[in-house]
Amino acid sequence: MATITKITTQKRDTGRYNIYMDFGKGEEFAFSADETVIIKFKLRKGMELDEFALAEVGYHDEIRKAYNNAINYLSHKMRTEKEVRKHLKEKKLEEAAINEVIHRLLEQGYLNDKEYADAYVRTQIGTTDKGAYVVRMELKERGVADPLIEEALKQYTPEEQFEKAKALAEKYARKYASESERILKQKLDVMLRRKGYQTDAIQFALNEADFGREEEDELEAIRLQGEKAHRKHAKLTGYAYERKMKETLFRKGFPIELIERYLEARGEE
Repeated sequence: MATITKITTQKRDTGRYNIYMDFGKGEEFAFSADETVIIKFKLRKGMELDEFALAEVGYHDEIRKAYNNAINYLSHKMRTEKEVRKHLKEKKLEEAAINEVIHRLLEQGYLNDKEYADAYVRTQIGTTDKGAYVVRMELKERGVADPLIEEALKQYTPEEQFEKAKALAEKYARKYASESERILKQKLDVMLRRKGYQTDAIQFALNEADFGREEEDELEAIRLQGEKAHRKHAKLTGYAYERKMKETLFRKGFPIELIERYLEARGEE
């Protein structure tokens, strides 16, 4: 057996103590322990501990370290069970201690993936422009089970998604003012899909959004794109020039009637 010779408070963490013991060769540092572990096992100077008792103290101290780490991690914001497990593993804590702490946190209500999912969806609806698909994938990455995700997403009604998609389309339409209407809608479609909106919401947005575009806007757009195309093909003449200009502007999404009107006006200039 080994005998405890001294117990001192750590300088950097007054809730932990350094335990010194004599294993038969004089006093030496043995281990450190949380205050609750000291109290639980009634550790004191002169107490003798065998190997089994030392292992038991060490295991309970590992649990205490894991628990304190988890509580500190959770104090900043809500976390999922997967996130807490990952955090504790990164702290090099033992798997058995992590499992014990996760069980305790679930019992105490500090971990609740259902509440987390509900709160997360509400926050994303109120503070971001993300569609339901992106919100779903973010919850999945955080380890929330599919049934809990689907239940939480019921808060994000189709009507709300449709209106958000429409508002986003109108906002981003200003960014693509120099594009043809067809290319504008293609770019808005890509943007809305990237943000997590489904086809029905996208179609609603593209059909119902007010892009504020009049015929004059389409004419201005083709003029801007036409100037770029002209600089590119300026060395060509006659039929070759006209064909290249038509090809370029058609790829940019302008209807052939408008292209011909533009080229005719340009020829008159």
